[in-house]
Amino acid sequence: MGPLADERAGVGELRGELLAGLSGRVIEIGAGSGLNFPHYPETVSEVVAIEPERHLRRLATRAGLRAGVPVDVVPGVAEALPVKSEGFDAAVACLVLCSVRDVRRALAELLRVLRPGGELRFLEHGRAEGRVLATTQRALDRTVWPLLFGGCHTARDVRAEIAAAGFEPLGHRRLRVPDRGLTLPTSPCVLGAARRPSSPSGP
Repeated sequence: MGPLADERAGVGELRGELLAGLSGRVIEIGAGSGLNFPHYPETVSEVVAIEPERHLRRLATRAGLRAGVPVDVVPGVAEALPVKSEGFDAAVACLVLCSVRDVRRALAELLRVLRPGGELRFLEHGRAEGRVLATTQRALDRTVWPLLFGGCHTARDVRAEIAAAGFEPLGHRRLRVPDRGLTLPTSPCVLGAARRPSSPSGP
């Protein structure tokens, strides 16, 4: 469904906005089939793309060969990243925090692998602001939605989780995806950035 959402729901343009201006070494969690890869700017020196699912990893590896920047697709999960601490200038979470098993642990791992001052870019769907849709999301999350959609949860408060993990917010905007037509449980989205705090200066 990813390519269809990119083309018909405007997600492709949002990917470009999400990744604009990044540079240096970047880690991306839950890279899927590699739909973000064409959008990385040439200022990125390397993308380490983490993907746990074997079939998607194969597709991502092929996509990485066509990318304009070096991409290394690596098996692993967001809650236990197989990389060294403070090794990355930026991290990317794109439509993935809904389905990780432990959001807090995944965000703690991203905080660990970013250098001080490193930036987290995120594009995620999450909890609706309206009461009716939010209630519907919670009901779906307790019943059929995660079973039907690979562990996806619709009502997670992504911004609150990122702040609770210790990131400093750098700004965000709320979106509706798609911006027209039927409202889905996954329509409320947020696009934004946060930063790992710089190490405190010594005496």
